[in-house]
Amino acid sequence: MTALPLKRAAIAVAIAGAFALGYHNNEVNTVAAAQAAPVASTAGTPARALPDFSQLVDEQGPAVVFISVTRSAERAAAGGPQLDDEDLQEFFRRFGIPVPPQGRGFGAPAPQGPRQAMGVGSGFIISNDGYILTNAHVVEGATEVDVKLADKREFRAKVVGADRKTDVAVVKIDATGLPAVKIGSPAQTRVGEWVAAIGAPFGLDNTVTSGIVSAKSRNLPSDTLVPFIQTDVAVNPGNSGGPLFNMKGEVIGINSQIYSRTGGYMGLSFAIPIDVAMQVKDQLVTHGKVTRGRIGVGVQPVNSALAESFGLKKAEGALISQVEPDSPAAKAGIRSGDVILSWNGKAIDGANSLPLAVAATKPGDRATVEVWREGKRESLAVTVGEMPADKAEVARADAQPQGKLGVSVREIARDEAKRLGAEGGLLVERVDGAAARAGVQRGDVILGVNGKPVKSVEELKAAVDAAGKSAAVLVQRGEARIFVPVQIG
Repeated sequence: MTALPLKRAAIAVAIAGAFALGYHNNEVNTVAAAQAAPVASTAGTPARALPDFSQLVDEQGPAVVFISVTRSAERAAAGGPQLDDEDLQEFFRRFGIPVPPQGRGFGAPAPQGPRQAMGVGSGFIISNDGYILTNAHVVEGATEVDVKLADKREFRAKVVGADRKTDVAVVKIDATGLPAVKIGSPAQTRVGEWVAAIGAPFGLDNTVTSGIVSAKSRNLPSDTLVPFIQTDVAVNPGNSGGPLFNMKGEVIGINSQIYSRTGGYMGLSFAIPIDVAMQVKDQLVTHGKVTRGRIGVGVQPVNSALAESFGLKKAEGALISQVEPDSPAAKAGIRSGDVILSWNGKAIDGANSLPLAVAATKPGDRATVEVWREGKRESLAVTVGEMPADKAEVARADAQPQGKLGVSVREIARDEAKRLGAEGGLLVERVDGAAARAGVQRGDVILGVNGKPVKSVEELKAAVDAAGKSAAVLVQRGEARIFVPVQIG
């Protein structure tokens, strides 16, 4: 089975964006348990009622939003399979829904130029001034983000920031007096308790599903730093970014991934704990990026055989298999073969716990590490370094394709320039509009405009402003350098 972000979990999510045009059913589809019903008791066990989610939905449903994104054809292709118009029409015919015209956002006319692709997801309002949490993969590569509230109001949103490592994103709409969710505590959540999700599976907004917490602190085999909440709540493509509620009406997680062999829901769904998401939100809103600690080690689990070999009474901790030269760990005296038992007084119960603990530590802070070495415990102090940012990790609003050229660029570091075979320049991270129509691609390095070298965003903007209605943009693509004529008038 494969863990999938909900946007990629089934091919139908590509067509679900058409519901954003206003053709979906507007009624709230509460598929959670209905009115409380008595359950037959067993010998010696008092009868209990099934949970009733109606009050939760009434109180918290207005804070859940439907998100529609527009991506350029280039970004859509990078994000997964897309369906053509015949697929869309067949989908609508099968469900007896009028076939909508080609469009973008919430019913706007179809754009001219490169084909646009739609995507959908969910989110929830966390403050009455318009801040919304969702998944990073929902808004990744979006050229436009539209938000539809439960009361049918529609807003164009901006992406405040997004973090791939946790799959958390913050978007903002220009509104006040909005209903906001209550934030709960995942730490107090118990395995077996009832929970409910509200979202827009396949574009069907305001859909409610329910289940129980199946497990906590679940580490998935993916490049994330999240101790997921596992549930059996039915979530599908379009639920991405929606809230997971406890029976108190508090959000305890963001629905993010499923395990599936078919691409659809198979009884296993995973939510990002809300405390993790809120920590990321605070950094994105305040600093526009997320910083994490690192110490430069490789780890592996301690099984019973290894525990016996190292003289441990039980299988616990994280076994250090590798220490990077000149890393914070190496400077602190941590060695290969050490078993880290605790980090700043918090027990490390497994190999996956250590990266989470280190990442949550502020770079520059001094941490106390308890290690098992040669049959005894030792205490070491390590000054935490900073984890290098994922080059596509932070997707800020000001990184959206913009300006006359329609590109989002960043300066490249010296070592990166050497790897790319370029002598300075600006790396294209996103492209749309005039540059996309001319053939500029994500990953190109812009070296100059109209024969004038550019090495900063300011120089690029000045060169484009001085170019008039057309510009010959020199780009490096692989080992080749080419001029791309861009009509910017």
